[in-house]
Amino acid sequence: MKLQPLNDRVLVKRLESEEKTAGGLYIPDTAKEKPSKGEVVAVGPGKMNDDGKRIELAVKKGDTVLFNKYAGTEVKLDGVEHLVMREEDILAILA
Repeated sequence: MKLQPLNDRVLVKRLESEEKTAGGLYIPDTAKEKPSKGEVVAVGPGKMNDDGKRIELAVKKGDTVLFNKYAGTEVKLDGVEHLVMREEDILAILA
């Protein structure tokens, strides 16, 4: 299934979190938090400004991003969970 975000929305696939701590301890599934890091799968065309021109998004397909913990709306595409969120919910692009 294809999904094309509208305006300033971004489709993000969550990246799996670490299974082990820095000290070498394994984290059980019940104690894991949802990761706040993901890969941009698709982006919208951008938001319209007051003059009727589109403002391009700073993120692009393939970028790895950090986002707010409770950002976006969860959707399931082909059995894989994704998030649809506004660009303003993205905190940073990882280099």
